[in-house]
Amino acid sequence: PVDTGRGFVLHSSDYFIANATLKINDGVCLTTTIDILKAIAKGNGPKHAILALGYAGWRAGQLEEEIQDNGWLHCDADPELIFGDNVDDKYDLALRKI
Repeated sequence: PVDTGRGFVLHSSDYFIANATLKINDGVCLTTTIDILKAIAKGNGPKHAILALGYAGWRAGQLEEEIQDNGWLHCDADPELIFGDNVDDKYDLALRKI
């Protein structure tokens, strides 16, 4: 990662902070403020959440170019895959979605 001091929370859409939460789709959101961490600590956060630390960046258009060149495998964000408890099968489930 470019910056290990930055982090974000990928979470279910039952929690939203205006001007801070990015809706990925109907079931998945992304929030980068400390407010969500405080809400989770108090038991008022989203039903499902994954905390990730670290940040990597690309120049404008670079990621799109890499995707077009098949440098990345990707699929639509699936809440069941992202937040599901079956950790052992996540890799295989993700591959089947591609």
